[in-house]
Amino acid sequence: MGKVLSFGELLLRICPDADGLWLKENNLPFYVGGAEANVATALALWNVPSAYFTALPDNFLSEQLITYLKEKQVQTDTIVFQGSRVGLYYLPKGKDLKNAGVIYDRAGSAFADLTPGTIDWNAVFNGVSWFHFSAICPAVNQAVADVCEEALKAASERNIKISLDLNYRAKLWKYGKDSVEVMPALAQYCDLIMGNIWAANTMLGVTLDEKMIAERDKESLLKHAQLTSEQIKSMFPNCSMVANTFRFDYEQGIRYYTTLFIEGKLITSQEYLVDKILDKVGSGDCFMAGLIYGFYNQLSPKETLEFATAAAFKKLFIESDATTSTVAEIKDTITSYAK
Repeated sequence: MGKVLSFGELLLRICPDADGLWLKENNLPFYVGGAEANVATALALWNVPSAYFTALPDNFLSEQLITYLKEKQVQTDTIVFQGSRVGLYYLPKGKDLKNAGVIYDRAGSAFADLTPGTIDWNAVFNGVSWFHFSAICPAVNQAVADVCEEALKAASERNIKISLDLNYRAKLWKYGKDSVEVMPALAQYCDLIMGNIWAANTMLGVTLDEKMIAERDKESLLKHAQLTSEQIKSMFPNCSMVANTFRFDYEQGIRYYTTLFIEGKLITSQEYLVDKILDKVGSGDCFMAGLIYGFYNQLSPKETLEFATAAAFKKLFIESDATTSTVAEIKDTITSYAK
């Protein structure tokens, strides 16, 4: 197997506290982030050959960010240098990226200024066997969406496995197109599509039966996951695997479980229930990385799903965008929470 290449925008997450104490204390925490970078660093931590492709300005800040990635054993050889700024986003601690409180500051970034016809895909895909991207990339603007399609065509021509995370960010889709007008054309190239039943409806036009899941009970949600997965497989024949995550806040705590549809069967993970969590950012990225890790290492579908789910669950207790959990720690989590 070759390396796994993740493609997306490297971001800095700025974390002002909700009460404005950062102004008085002159202390504003930040984290290196970006959905695809989180996948790349997780895979490298788990000893999967991992590379990351993005665009950054040619300045000292980018040099430091690249050094950060290299220290995490992520290959950065094909990064494009252009423009003058790194993308930012602001999110108070503990909040979800789907929360209305998120503020994006990404217009005019080096990544946002990518254009089709300017990238040497032969160099980018040299030695690559798996290509990962998320729906956040084509949400930036039409040019980046076109670059995504160009990348997918190039990867497909080289028989590279392709995975897609259906991250929906309503505040990013502002250039005149809804996600459902863009994402199906990209999803047709993908072998593995991950998200949830709501994202599949919003971004791919997959049917959502609100009456079926009105009570949000697990049995109905799993039944809907089966129907959603079957429809995705029907709409996009190249897709052989569909994964769904479910995380809900109940009175008794937070419940988390996932599914994987493969070879016509729906596999369900064990369920995790806890009173509280620390940081919601990056959990889905960790789940995606866990799926890639499992398939890359030829684990069984059930083993792959349990590893990915445990990895994502552990990320909920790590205060950063990227995971720091080792393979051994993730496996211990699976055992300790098993019923």
